[in-house]
Amino acid sequence: MGNRGQKRVETVDDLPADKRACSSLELKPSSSNSSVQTPMNPVNSTLEATHEGGMDTSSSSSGSPRSEGESEKDSAYGPSDSDGEQRRSVLREYQRGRSSGDHGKFKRVLLSLGQEFEGGQTIEESGILAALTELCELLSFCTDSSISSLMADSLSPILVKLAKHESNPDIMLLAIRAMTYLCDVHSQSLGFLVKHGAVPTLCQRLMAIEYLDVAEQCLQALEKISYEHPLACLQSGAILAVLTYIDFFSTSLQRVALSTVVNICKELPSECPSPFMEAVPILCNLLQYEDRQLVENVATCLIKIVERVHLPSDMLDEICRHGLIHQTTHLIDLNCRTTLCQPVYTGLIGLLVKLASGSIVAVKTLFDLNISSILREILSTYDLAHGILSPNMVNGHCDPVHEVLKLLNEIFPAIARDLNVPLNLEKEDFLLNQPDFLRKFGMDLLPVLIQVVNSGANLYVCYGSLSVINKFVYFCKSEMLIELLQDTDISSFLAGVFIQKDQHVLMLALQITDTVLQKLSDIFLNSFIKEGVFFAIDALLTPKKCSQSMFPTFSSIQLSNGPNQKSVARDVLRCLCYAFDTGRSISASETGTCNLEKDSVPSLAKQIMTNYFATQLLNPEKGLTDVLQKLRTLAVALTDLVNISVTKNVTMHHEEEFYSILRQIMVQVNGDVPISNFEFIESGLVKALANYLSNAQYLRVNTDLSGGFNHTINVEKRFVVFGRLFLSSWDAPLEDFHLSALTLKLQTALSSVENFPVILSHSSKLKNSYAAVPYGRCMSHACLKVKFMRGEGETTLCDYFEDVLTVDPFSSLDDIESYLWPKVSKNRTEQAKSAATQVLGRLRRKPSQLPSDMSSPGGQSPDLMESDGVSSDMQEMQEDKANVSHSAPEEGDNLRQTTDEATGASEAPIDQKETGEHISSKEDTSMSTEYSGSSSNEDASPKLLFYLEGQHLDRAFSLYQAILQQRIKAEDDTVNAVELWNQVYRVTYRKAAKPRQSCPKDCPHQAHDSSTSDRVGKYWKCTPFFCDTFVSNFTSDLEKSSPVYDVLFVLKNLEGMNRFRFHLMSRERMYAFAIGRIDNLDNLKVTTSAVPQNAFVSCKLTEKLEQLMRDPLAVSVGGMPVWCSQLMASCPFLFGFEVRCKYFRLAAFGHLQAQPHPMAHNDSGGLNGRRHNASGLPRKKFSVCRDRILESASTMMDLYARQKAILEVEYNEEVGTGLGPTLEFYTLVSHEFQKSGLGMWREDYRLPIKSLQVEDSGICVSPCGLFPRPWSSTVRTSNGIEFSEVIKKFVLLGQITAKALQDGRILDIPFSKSFYKLILGQELTAYDIYSFDPELGRALLEFQAVVERKRFFESVCRENSTLKLDSCFRNTTIEDLYLDFTLPGYPDYVLTSGPDPKLVNMTNLEEYVELVVDATINGGIYRQVEAFKSGFNQVFPIKHLQVFAEEELERLLCGEREFWTSNELLDHIKFDHGYTASSPPVINLLDVIREFDREQQRAFLQFVTGAPRLPPGGLASLNPKLTIVRKHCSRWADADLPSVMTCANYLKLPPYSSKERMKEKLLFAITEGQGSFHLS
Repeated sequence: MGNRGQKRVETVDDLPADKRACSSLELKPSSSNSSVQTPMNPVNSTLEATHEGGMDTSSSSSGSPRSEGESEKDSAYGPSDSDGEQRRSVLREYQRGRSSGDHGKFKRVLLSLGQEFEGGQTIEESGILAALTELCELLSFCTDSSISSLMADSLSPILVKLAKHESNPDIMLLAIRAMTYLCDVHSQSLGFLVKHGAVPTLCQRLMAIEYLDVAEQCLQALEKISYEHPLACLQSGAILAVLTYIDFFSTSLQRVALSTVVNICKELPSECPSPFMEAVPILCNLLQYEDRQLVENVATCLIKIVERVHLPSDMLDEICRHGLIHQTTHLIDLNCRTTLCQPVYTGLIGLLVKLASGSIVAVKTLFDLNISSILREILSTYDLAHGILSPNMVNGHCDPVHEVLKLLNEIFPAIARDLNVPLNLEKEDFLLNQPDFLRKFGMDLLPVLIQVVNSGANLYVCYGSLSVINKFVYFCKSEMLIELLQDTDISSFLAGVFIQKDQHVLMLALQITDTVLQKLSDIFLNSFIKEGVFFAIDALLTPKKCSQSMFPTFSSIQLSNGPNQKSVARDVLRCLCYAFDTGRSISASETGTCNLEKDSVPSLAKQIMTNYFATQLLNPEKGLTDVLQKLRTLAVALTDLVNISVTKNVTMHHEEEFYSILRQIMVQVNGDVPISNFEFIESGLVKALANYLSNAQYLRVNTDLSGGFNHTINVEKRFVVFGRLFLSSWDAPLEDFHLSALTLKLQTALSSVENFPVILSHSSKLKNSYAAVPYGRCMSHACLKVKFMRGEGETTLCDYFEDVLTVDPFSSLDDIESYLWPKVSKNRTEQAKSAATQVLGRLRRKPSQLPSDMSSPGGQSPDLMESDGVSSDMQEMQEDKANVSHSAPEEGDNLRQTTDEATGASEAPIDQKETGEHISSKEDTSMSTEYSGSSSNEDASPKLLFYLEGQHLDRAFSLYQAILQQRIKAEDDTVNAVELWNQVYRVTYRKAAKPRQSCPKDCPHQAHDSSTSDRVGKYWKCTPFFCDTFVSNFTSDLEKSSPVYDVLFVLKNLEGMNRFRFHLMSRERMYAFAIGRIDNLDNLKVTTSAVPQNAFVSCKLTEKLEQLMRDPLAVSVGGMPVWCSQLMASCPFLFGFEVRCKYFRLAAFGHLQAQPHPMAHNDSGGLNGRRHNASGLPRKKFSVCRDRILESASTMMDLYARQKAILEVEYNEEVGTGLGPTLEFYTLVSHEFQKSGLGMWREDYRLPIKSLQVEDSGICVSPCGLFPRPWSSTVRTSNGIEFSEVIKKFVLLGQITAKALQDGRILDIPFSKSFYKLILGQELTAYDIYSFDPELGRALLEFQAVVERKRFFESVCRENSTLKLDSCFRNTTIEDLYLDFTLPGYPDYVLTSGPDPKLVNMTNLEEYVELVVDATINGGIYRQVEAFKSGFNQVFPIKHLQVFAEEELERLLCGEREFWTSNELLDHIKFDHGYTASSPPVINLLDVIREFDREQQRAFLQFVTGAPRLPPGGLASLNPKLTIVRKHCSRWADADLPSVMTCANYLKLPPYSSKERMKEKLLFAITEGQGSFHLS
């Protein structure tokens, strides 16, 4: 009960629920005299009337409820202190006066009741009833101060005596009710009642059960007494008393009875088990009930009872005979209808563990009940989470996976190496005599256990799984073992296990290897050699001699709780020798003594090598397979050829040789002889491929492709040659070499060799704390204690005199520097003045002035910094004004996340240097500078260097990550959480040296300000892809010599090749045309087929990241290991789309918005596009006008773009509000941006208008998607459109797009793939033009091919006639085309300076092509794209989107392209309120929906949900689910129309008489019912 041990409330309105349950009006009829209860009725009636007024009566401690709006108001303005103090004073005076009066009344009642016991006098029963009635009334309304301990002690024996008054049941009822009330009023009265024998009396009344209402009151009284005095209740037989007749009571009273038993079982004595053993049969029977709460309480009781039975004991056998195991296995079966909470569910598995450890009856019963099948389902479908340990434990049990492994270990007997285990011989005899059980066990669980280990489970789960496998292999006979291992790649599995460095895990792997070779050496010996088991064992003996490529070591640490914290420490954080050993006492295992001898691993390894691999030890070459030797030979040949070509710079002459070697490699990879994972890695093939693709550059520390033009050309040629193996060529059919086959090999290799650490906090709840650094605000997590000290010998900085400070552990070093620099620099005064000037200047800006980095607070003083981002509480106060001090940060460190800052803080200073763009107009120049995202600044460089324990801290890390990184390098396997948060870290600082200023023109990405000569040929290279490939470091943890680095590098290149396949193939065709291999320009056309993007996803890394983001400490990406953010930045394709959606929300919005909506339960696990809102964020309503959507949207964004608030829309003069109108608003805004005449988009005027609706709406026609229209820098107005207005609309579009992503809304705007690339910060090349303007792209490609042919023939031919013939364009000259230097389709866009544009000829054709390409994808759209980014950055940093590919970003922003299939409709639509799935109108509706065409599907979705597209995940992710309900019509149903509730996705459908009538009415509704929200 919620009011146990609490003081009574002071007002009538707050009576606890259990008091009201005692009303005679709510009790079942009894034989007692009802007239006695008459005086109570008025009171009860009054109470009920009061609570029906809206009061929440669930708990006695609940205060008066307030509406949500009132709560916000109170939170924003706060109550008046003077009024509150006055009210409290009045209340105290009232309570004091009432307590005085109640005290006198209690004396009078006590005197009246006491007369019966004084001098043998007796009073009439009517007097006793009247006194008891008055007593109950007094106890109902008094406070704890109204009754003294002496008074309670005096009342107790009288009430106990009256409870035995068998002649009058009404006296018994009121006396027991008074006991119940007395327990609530005065906590010490519990002891007085027990002292005077109340418990035996109540038990006697329950066992007699003469009157039902008396028995019910006894249950409530016992429940309260048992909470404080469980032992007294146990000794009086209360367990049997409350359970014997439990079936007579209602479900609510049954719950009270079981709550009593739970209280008693919490304090069960282990030395005297008989009082509670008698209750086991009844409890086992209660497990069959359907009430979830009842079953959970019963299960808890049984868990506690079994816990008290010592091992070994015959009592466990007795417990098993009552059907406990049958009922428990039924409840843990995933197909069971009763769903239990996780702690109880886990506790039941732990109950089976205890029974199996001490009862052979339990073991036999479990096998009879097919326990292996049940456990297989748990391990297969339950969230493994790499061994996440639940802090909510029953009997100290951990998560279900851990308990399942303990159960499996207990079912099996211990192996012969350790016979000191109870029931070992009995279990062994049973398994030997029942081989069918063992076979079934192996078929069910062996593959799953191997999968658990391979999934990247933590050390304890890995050890537990290996322990079960070891036992199974040991007790399995040879014939059965062959049968079970034939479908299991045990050799590859063991080779992967040997990567672990823990001695316990290695010992188990060696024992499994030894057992398998003892029984089946002739079968598995060769496969052990092929898969690398032989080399792995040899590496244990001679680590320096053996190759390290396959068996690297990588520390995996675990964040443990301290010894004083109550958590999973007992079962999980002790030595692995005892982690799954239930038979030994915990105290014995906590001594820290490890059973594993020091040299046991090398000793067993040496024994295995001597017994089975003696020949290979004498001649190591015999340990190499033929496949491995061939692959090594090819890898060496490829590496040598690369070195020769690089040294002599003769790549052109080696292309065919490269192709020949690469082809031989792919023949081996795709050949009939399988290549093991060990052979694939150990051969050096991956490293050779990486060396080839990078032109021998990838191992260099800094690789700059922009500096070496020849190197870039060579790398591109390498990719073209490599691509010939996988991509169709112009002169040869595609060979049977699949890119997916090589990708699969690399993915398998990555899963084997990577061992990125998973570091968890194992904490269920984080405590709030105050972080003084860097922003001075409250945090929802613990803070680190840091003392900042000036570095020894540092003279240019001041000492920081503050003592220990609390620092946000997830803040970046840039944030810490911004706090510390003004305090330690010697020119602090000038710093403060400069910062204040910058802030004031920024605040004077108008909201419409929106540079991309306008509000970067990097130049502010610390005080201003702290006040600028005080906390999210200040955000919620701002209802109607934009918070101009919060805006988007520049693209910088992606680890700077805090939960409560509006859009993040940037380190980019306010003042900017204008970039030198070649724009003639001053206005356009300033505008371009305003939206430039690449502005340089002298203050952007680091000012301080930080050191922890003498080691330099990487600025890319948060402070928490830097500390963990040092622990990893120190090879600490476990980090004590208490020590981590309580330790004071001494961080020293030094002044950073100023970096050398680099010329902006050296940057390869400054395409917009490059001259024509610099651009020649640039757009026809794949430079952006190659730059992206070589400049990124995968993770700072990896050395470049690591095999993980090799695999990641090749995977990244293959994924890039897959994405840029059109570029590579077009480049190859162009080269073939240039050298004369093909003569027909039509052969330049390319058709490609891509490898599915899912082929590049690493399931293991995806699961690891999922687990880390579920950890409570993951309030930002700075709370996770550094490899997460680094791999996400360099190789996002390794992670699944759903997990990247979660990571994106965590990185962009913080912990609150990363959490899924509480009502969202969908299978996709991804981002719910409809209602994925952050609980706890304020909601802002905004009224818009349908006739002026863009103007309303602009006003809304001016107010709320920079605020973290959920926007909800309502329309003027319409009653609808909420989700539906909001979704429709984003749809309407999307359509407004697509209208012609805005000057924003390229339009295809050559296509005929397909529908009158499109023509009437004026929608911009662009079949390949919207792409920005080019604007010349010299043109301000075109066709009456001002360029400044175009820029404003792009800013607004960026704001709307970002806000839709932040709030989880769907846009209906078809951006082109190339525009998505620009949003993601990718550079475009000439090949991208084909994706949004195919005709222009094809023409430019053909022109460039003619230019390349001309250049080639100029270098090899001297005869002009031949040159002239071969350089014609489709049998005509370039001059005959009469092209001038204007942009095709835009005659006002002049490509060259001068009064009149010149004509294009063969001489200047290359210049023309370059200028057209530049105007189309760079110079002509640069300002528009920067304006879009500027608006976007006001909501959140656009850099966070870079974890997605173009297609994924479209899916995230615009939802699913496809709508639904026929099968999905029935699976994901609910039917309610009069309809079922078999109702005739429902069947007709589903048929109608299936017949809809695409436009009708869009209209139907818009009508029902407010948006014409489904969220990511499709119909299954729609939240709330689409629900069809019956509409009750006041007239004839066929004359009525369907209506909807868009906020709930409700379709109210009349029961039409026919399918045709339904389709007619539905189509009319979805076409004519758009455009307004009214009551239906």
